[in-house]
Amino acid sequence: MLANLNDVLIPAQKGRYAVGLFNAVNLELARGIIAAAEQAHSPVIFGSAEVLLPYGPLEEISYFLIPMAKKASVPVVVHLDHGLKKETCIRALELGFTSVMYDCSALPYEENVKEVREMVRIAHSYGASVEAELGRVGDNEGSLESASCQPDPALYYTDPAQAKDFIHKTKADALAVSVGTAHGAYKLPPKLDFERIHTISRTVPVPLVLHGGSGLTDSDFQKAIAAGISKINIFTDINIAAVEAALSSFQKVEKGIIDLIPAEVEAVRQTVAAKIALFGSSQKNLPGDDVETLAALVAKEVLRRLT
Repeated sequence: MLANLNDVLIPAQKGRYAVGLFNAVNLELARGIIAAAEQAHSPVIFGSAEVLLPYGPLEEISYFLIPMAKKASVPVVVHLDHGLKKETCIRALELGFTSVMYDCSALPYEENVKEVREMVRIAHSYGASVEAELGRVGDNEGSLESASCQPDPALYYTDPAQAKDFIHKTKADALAVSVGTAHGAYKLPPKLDFERIHTISRTVPVPLVLHGGSGLTDSDFQKAIAAGISKINIFTDINIAAVEAALSSFQKVEKGIIDLIPAEVEAVRQTVAAKIALFGSSQKNLPGDDVETLAALVAKEVLRRLT
């Protein structure tokens, strides 16, 4: 079933578990992600970032992501991650994406507030949710998110008091925080500021998002969720799993691409399934009468934020 961030993250925030976002720039990734989510009875978030659009154009991925989400037996959010341009976010909404991240974190604070507030107004008119970022999530060398590496993530950490002001002014539905992670593959183990996560979670009413999740230890994830993280973004792990499966299954030169597809889908499914179990979102697809209870919870929380 098609959902937005509020539908899946408000229950996660209340229940102290996290929902995974997994980038799906082609059908193989999408099939593996949805198979894992349905098997675990877990909500899930399909994602694609603006920097990934050369590999999976927005219009083309919308043709299969949205129908797959609609017919899924679990709540599925279709989310544009790291939308850098206003027009890209609006186009995603027009195509039927149920959530966008408008990333204005590189702008001065007041400009970030102004731009995100306007995007919230637009997205909410579509019934969609908005994620914003405050501080800057770092970039490991080779990350697609940036052309340059940020060697000291602490320079960009999210300030809890500023986060409270930011959410109050923008009414964003979720907040990506900078607490020591970075996009891409880590050369050295990251050091997360768990106390900062805990402080921000007590300061702002909306669910918190952890970017740069691939490569963290199981303990890192568990501590981050316990401290208040409700959404975790994963791409490098499933990206590598798919290509390793393709390489290992390519044994003869006469084999074609269709011989590689099943292995790629299965590798992604296994990787996503492991993350779902780790994040604690298994069996969180509420059936029957619980759907009405969940809807009431979400509606009450959204109203509380707006008053």
